[in-house]
Amino acid sequence: MKANQKHIQKTTLSNGITLIVIENPTTEIIAGRIFCRHAGSLWESTHQAGIFHLLASVMSKGTQSLSSLEIAQKVESIGAGLSTDTSNDYFLVSLKTITADFPEILALAAEILRFPSFPDHEIELEKKLILQNILSQKEQPFNLAFSQLREMIYGEHPYGFSVLGTEKTVTELTVKDLKHCHNKHFTPNNLTISLAGKINLDQAILIVEEIFGDWQPLNMKTPQFTPYPLSPQSNYRKLNQETQQSIIMMGYLAPEMKHLDYPVLKLLTTYLGNGLSSRLFVELREKRGLAYDVSAFYPTRLDKSQFVVYMGTSPNNTDIGKEGLYNEIQRLRKNKLSIEELETAKSKLLGQYALGKQTNGEFAQIFGWYETLGLGIEYDTIFPQEITNVTLDDIQRVANDYFQDDFLCTSIVGQ
Repeated sequence: MKANQKHIQKTTLSNGITLIVIENPTTEIIAGRIFCRHAGSLWESTHQAGIFHLLASVMSKGTQSLSSLEIAQKVESIGAGLSTDTSNDYFLVSLKTITADFPEILALAAEILRFPSFPDHEIELEKKLILQNILSQKEQPFNLAFSQLREMIYGEHPYGFSVLGTEKTVTELTVKDLKHCHNKHFTPNNLTISLAGKINLDQAILIVEEIFGDWQPLNMKTPQFTPYPLSPQSNYRKLNQETQQSIIMMGYLAPEMKHLDYPVLKLLTTYLGNGLSSRLFVELREKRGLAYDVSAFYPTRLDKSQFVVYMGTSPNNTDIGKEGLYNEIQRLRKNKLSIEELETAKSKLLGQYALGKQTNGEFAQIFGWYETLGLGIEYDTIFPQEITNVTLDDIQRVANDYFQDDFLCTSIVGQ
């Protein structure tokens, strides 16, 4: 199945739902993603950090007409998949089923989205599990280092908190809070329904209209995203802890996904830290034997993102590892990549991008995601072209714009 426009169609239903259909008649499977815009940790207040994660955990634990057990039995009886999740920038319901059972599973997903009952005992159970998860993360050096770095880069910005929230905020969340959050954010005009499989647009419209058609937007002001005031700054924190390896992270405040420099930084992530042939792996692990693990990441975000490089190294090598990691970043500012290095990075990134669109679930995810983040389904063809157009001068300019010492945040956990 090719990802070109003749296979992908988009429409907006009368109640504001955006419907995307990627037709694939070669399989009897339909995968769906229901994205809710204006939901996720970006829309959480500081004192309610983690509310969307808790919401995702309890929404499938009971509705007005079904218990948690009955929901599970409905899904399992037909061998389908149905789950709820949240992220920094959106809320997500995922489903997968054979074509014949699709209307039944979509109706169940709609009931979970529209009519969660928020049973008290389920909320308390999920809060306990989340608190255990938060405590568990505090025992993991990588998570501790990343938490420190995130706080340095973002401060009180919602991205500065874990999507799990904090012990204090999760403990204080109430049923009333969850109901208010649900009523405020979950409306049909906030939904993007992305379907991939043996279904065409006309069939999809009929089914979605039948199930969601009576759901009308409330006369409430839709939450709007307003970029938070963030500016790059330098900081350094080290948590002395006896560990088998030291975790070193270096990060910079980086542009959001709609910025012109987004594709350049994506390419830099691939060059520096993606795989066994990446610059960091070859220089710091293979040649110098400094790193147990080394990589880079640059998440796609609606608001300002972060560009991060990290390594795990022996406690005896913490200082030399930190210097090595820093030098590899600064090398990008001082020395241009070779044409061969640039073309290799492009080929790797574009190859992995293409390989990430093979299953119905992957197609439903990526097109729904692009639409939800405001890029539109057309971005699937725009992004590879943007990567292809990146030049050596672009790489060096972006490195000099964002990877300055005055903007560097360093987080270390270890000895």
